[in-house]
Amino acid sequence: MPKDKVAVVTGASRGIGLSIAKALAAQGARIVAVDIDQEATEKVVAQFKADGTEAIAVKANVTLAEDVEQIITAAMDAFGRVDILVNNAGITRDGLLLRMKDQDWDAVLSVNLKGAFLCSRAASKVMSKQRFGRIVNIASVVGQMGNAGQANYCASKAGLIGLTKSNARELARRNVTVNAVAPGFIATEMTEILPEKTKQELAAQIPLGSLGTAEDVANAVVFLASEKAGYVTGQVLGVNGGMYM
Repeated sequence: MPKDKVAVVTGASRGIGLSIAKALAAQGARIVAVDIDQEATEKVVAQFKADGTEAIAVKANVTLAEDVEQIITAAMDAFGRVDILVNNAGITRDGLLLRMKDQDWDAVLSVNLKGAFLCSRAASKVMSKQRFGRIVNIASVVGQMGNAGQANYCASKAGLIGLTKSNARELARRNVTVNAVAPGFIATEMTEILPEKTKQELAAQIPLGSLGTAEDVANAVVFLASEKAGYVTGQVLGVNGGMYM
């Protein structure tokens, strides 16, 4: 498992990103928690340290190349290596195609897809020299099957799957694997506020009959980040309760 490895997790201050960081920390990884919300990230890191995990907080906008380079610099200064990168940072700006604003399209593609590209490019330079690395991209079931009102989000996540496969082919000779996890409907703070009827309607679309948890996603990431997944690359691991097969 990723014991003593250095894991960079973007969007780590809450939700799925926080669960991923916690799960990697529980396996002994040292954590580089990245988020644009500095206060929230520092609180997360303070808790990691209180629990005995080595961790640092990095405030960064993943759409800016200079910020991304600072993430890797901070990780190298603190720990001397980067073993795992989890591209989790993402946003939504939902709207029907006919009404979608240019800035909402651009914002979602910039964070969700360009951000993953910039982080992967920066981290892969270190990983290639190490001859070891694990990159895990957090895609989405809607990037595989589409969803009305989310043209920008679906396009960004479908693009992330393509980026995963291309990068996997390029980096394999350096012993760097690149995979994606595609969550389905996951119970988060956003879904908690939905009416019970809406939750039931969502669950009815899922063969296993319930929404997933952030921990379900984190468990998949931990596997792909581990040495046990050393012969797995270029794959999309669905964590969706059977919603898309």
